[in-house]
Amino acid sequence: MTAASVQGVAPRGLRGAVGLWTILRRLLRRPEGLIGMVILLVFIVLAIAPQAFVGQLQTAVTATGHRLEPPSGVHLLGTDELGRDMLNQTVHGARISLVIGFLATVVTVAIGVVVGIVAGFVGGWLDAILMRITDFFLVIPTFVLALILTPIIQQLVGSAATEVFGIRMTLIVIVIVIGITSWSSTARIIRSQTLSLRERAFVDRARVIGAGGGHIMRRHILPNVINLIVANAVLTFAGAVLTETTLSFVGLGDPFQPSWGQLLEAARAAGAPGLGAWWYFVPPGAGIVLVVLAFTLVGSALDDLLNPKRGRRR
Repeated sequence: MTAASVQGVAPRGLRGAVGLWTILRRLLRRPEGLIGMVILLVFIVLAIAPQAFVGQLQTAVTATGHRLEPPSGVHLLGTDELGRDMLNQTVHGARISLVIGFLATVVTVAIGVVVGIVAGFVGGWLDAILMRITDFFLVIPTFVLALILTPIIQQLVGSAATEVFGIRMTLIVIVIVIGITSWSSTARIIRSQTLSLRERAFVDRARVIGAGGGHIMRRHILPNVINLIVANAVLTFAGAVLTETTLSFVGLGDPFQPSWGQLLEAARAAGAPGLGAWWYFVPPGAGIVLVVLAFTLVGSALDDLLNPKRGRRR
């Protein structure tokens, strides 16, 4: 029996009977899945090409309005304290918030999947050590830990003006902080499924033909937890956007690359709530609420599709 034949008899999660496209079609047939995907598609398009909709990001030099102008035909969402168009700022802020959320989710899921699969498959003392570390990150609130780590890491990495792939180091730090503080729940979920998979017949057959632990984890365990990874990544994305928003709101963001959280912090600093300038803080706030709602709806729909028992219990 060859390794290929062993893998052929293994269940393949999303690559098997269901398939990624089948899951997508079934997701779009569910009301909550369709609504969530439509909202996400709108914001993704805005984030990919904000210049096509609102032009270049306005600065204090290129501002086109006066201080805190209310919504009008010229400025549909009003202006901020520098006269910058709030529609322009909000659309460009979508790119920063979604990019940070995406990168942070990649880091979070990568750490969680590696820790979960290794701990669940290897077991023994390594499992015990990894799970104690995981428990440490589980019991400490993510935001509190991120609030402590962010200024420390910013001091270590140096100048905020440094860019990596066009992203300023201040934002890279936020991505790293969110990633290293949010992976524990993913690791727990993946470990639980790995403990079940390692006892399956196809894993035993792989061992019999001499497949190593790394090969089994990569070719047999990982493909069969993809469904959990996808569903968990969707909800992780929503949490990452909220964490970034909160960190930016308390002044740990980058004012030169405004995210929605940074816009809310700027509105607070300008006294917009007290001045009745609702158009300053409502647009970025609405963007955050809509994106988190969309990811929550899609995550819930995916959970029902990939976990039928949960759907029947409702």
